[in-house]
Amino acid sequence: MARPAASHVWLDGRLLPSDAAHISVYDRGFQLGDGVFEALRARRGVAIELAGHLARLHGGLAALAFELPFGDEVVAAGIEELLAAEGWDGAGSPDGIEPPGDAAIRITVSRGFDPTRGVKPNVDGRATVAIQAWPFSPPSARALQEGERLITSRVHRDADSPISGIKTTSRAELVYARIEAARAGADDAIFLTTDGRVTEATTSNVLLIGGDVCATPRLGTALLAGTTRAWLVEHGDAVGLAMVQRDLRLEDVFAAQEMAVCASIGGVIPVTSLDGKQIGDGRPGPRTIAMREARESWIDQVSIEGARVRSRRA
Repeated sequence: MARPAASHVWLDGRLLPSDAAHISVYDRGFQLGDGVFEALRARRGVAIELAGHLARLHGGLAALAFELPFGDEVVAAGIEELLAAEGWDGAGSPDGIEPPGDAAIRITVSRGFDPTRGVKPNVDGRATVAIQAWPFSPPSARALQEGERLITSRVHRDADSPISGIKTTSRAELVYARIEAARAGADDAIFLTTDGRVTEATTSNVLLIGGDVCATPRLGTALLAGTTRAWLVEHGDAVGLAMVQRDLRLEDVFAAQEMAVCASIGGVIPVTSLDGKQIGDGRPGPRTIAMREARESWIDQVSIEGARVRSRRA
């Protein structure tokens, strides 16, 4: 069995070896997928958009009627401790700026240990909180130079479901969609609602570009409110795009000049085909590339500013 990429995990306030036993098989996260999580970038030891990710985490916890057993400051300190233990906090350089120490972070919160059997939650339980880290791996050169190939999944989303906008640890439909994509020789899959509207890909939001307009499916159509999506809605004008949120259907996809997906870790990634049909001219478009560059530049600047603040505190 391959060893984990990181030497440590952070679990309920303690830094532990990553290859040790960590949680009980009676944990509801393991038994039922009863939990929520967040995944985000860290650069130079700075967790990018941590406040937004924690706000979304709390929203998911509230929907499932449980909460963190401690404050957000403990989570933030846990991320810093874990990155430092792995040497991914930028502290190995004189100014804390280079090398940047890029990492991907996952915060997972399950409802915790429950020795009883069944779906009904144990109201006296205490949540389990885990933080993991991996070296950041950017999208492949092929994905950026040629664009990703997507299919539409046979799994359809119910836009009225109260669960659809929560980042739960129950990921079976996403795993199934990735299996569909692999069998079709594609990179990923997008979901449609039961009435045929485009929602999102398995781990990213959808962007369609035509002229100076970039459209993304509106909230409330069975998609996760991605933090990168939100950033693009706010900063699209930086690359000359008017961002709009509206219902989109497959005909809109095939009429688009460019298509892309976006996520916190992967950033903006071009898409050049759906179900074997070419999008636009079949190549990553200039507006998609500009959005990706703008987002990556912003992440770099935020991390430099954060590292300098940390250095002044030390």
